[in-house]
Amino acid sequence: MKVEVLSGVERRRRWPWDAKIRLVEETLAPGMTVAEVSRRHGVAQSLLFYWRRLARDVQLGPHGAPVLLPVEVTPSAAVAPVTPEPAPRRGLIEIELGDGRFVRVDSDVDAGALRRVLDVLERR
Repeated sequence: MKVEVLSGVERRRRWPWDAKIRLVEETLAPGMTVAEVSRRHGVAQSLLFYWRRLARDVQLGPHGAPVLLPVEVTPSAAVAPVTPEPAPRRGLIEIELGDGRFVRVDSDVDAGALRRVLDVLERR
């Protein structure tokens, strides 16, 4: 990889944003380390970590422009949609009233309201 480093009167090197992106991508390659990329290109590790953080936060690019990353879209197999199963209900109480009628309440029922409902049903 050829990297052109811009420098002025000051001792600080100025890295073009595309070179920063290439170096960040190199640090993300399988088996590659920031230390190795740092030594190979003469860049401080802390600077590479900073550029990686900027890239992660989508702030590394010309004038903070978003960076486009390559994406591969593959067709998925036709699969029936997965319908989530209802979560098991905890503390479910089923009260048989006779004549095939039931009252079902769970653990979140208000005790006072349940008592009033049962009182009304008891009178019938």
